[in-house]
Amino acid sequence: QAKILIQRLERLSADSYWAHHASGLRASLEKHITQVDNGKEDDHQIEMLIQEGFKILENAAREIPDRDED
Repeated sequence: QAKILIQRLERLSADSYWAHHASGLRASLEKHITQVDNGKEDDHQIEMLIQEGFKILENAAREIPDRDED
């Protein structure tokens, strides 16, 4: 789930306010995934980061204009 989330966060428009937040979160997720894979950390921190990532995606999606508003 974290790896899919990273891919989705990468796709945010660079013009988006949320893209800057997504960049930092992606780096944190990648770091924690590596640590969990190496047995150095549990999943709790990743779960918190995943929740934050979904909040960023939700907020970024709210900025997308409806096609009907053209």
